[in-house]
Amino acid sequence: MKHAYIFPGQGAQFPGMGKDLYEQNEAARALFEQANEILGFRITDIMFSGTENELKQTNVTQPAIFLHSVILFLTTPGLEPQMVAGHSLGEFSALVANKSLSFEDGLRLVARRAAAMQRACEINPSTMAAVLGMEDSKVEEICASVTEGVVVAANYNCPGQLVISGSNEAIPVACEKLKAAGAKRALVLQVGGAFHSPLMEPARQELEAAIEATHFGTPVCPVYQNVNAQPSSDPAEIRRNLINQLTAPVRWTQSVQNMVADGATQFTEVGPGSVLQGLVKKIHREATTSGIS
Repeated sequence: MKHAYIFPGQGAQFPGMGKDLYEQNEAARALFEQANEILGFRITDIMFSGTENELKQTNVTQPAIFLHSVILFLTTPGLEPQMVAGHSLGEFSALVANKSLSFEDGLRLVARRAAAMQRACEINPSTMAAVLGMEDSKVEEICASVTEGVVVAANYNCPGQLVISGSNEAIPVACEKLKAAGAKRALVLQVGGAFHSPLMEPARQELEAAIEATHFGTPVCPVYQNVNAQPSSDPAEIRRNLINQLTAPVRWTQSVQNMVADGATQFTEVGPGSVLQGLVKKIHREATTSGIS
């Protein structure tokens, strides 16, 4: 019986996030103020009193979710993870939780990642779509048949729920083909780009330099990484997988399955929202889930 801590990614943000934590916890307040200095702008003002649209800007969203998750984790007493994982951006939060990365280095990398992804989106106009009610292998097969541009499986969220990613020309074609083949839904998402696809290569190259220059320590427990869903405790391997994360799919279904196979019975989501708790339940009904938000 092992306790896994899991960390959400982009999309979990909400106006007012982290405000109570800032006001009620002195240690949290100090970390938020440190983050404002590192980022060079008062992200706390946007998190606590900004609009939904202001929070949706990639350069705000990613650091905001990271800060909410990580500061909650660092200031909640008695959390001792035996394994960690994070969905996309959440992997950076997980790496601070298992002490692979310091708080400061994690935040700097997330800020660089957000800026690099924004630039990649401007170079390659692209999008994503959610596909419901179809086998993963069938989705992959249909994506491979689209000739209008790049389209690939990007997020394996849970059985019957997969997100595809690709160019603006290819995604609508893929959606029509998927619906014709029996998908319950194939819905284009309101996102700024084709995350976790080959179209993120410019961002991967930019982030690679930053990750290579960052110190990674020996973790206190394994992290199940997005690119291969396998546990890793080797700093060099963790670094390599993190570099490849931007252009590779998020294997969340497989990560949870592997954590369960390795003894996880309890999953605690740390940060805004409860999306990951829902996904864990769909992947493994017997799991106990909870949240710290």
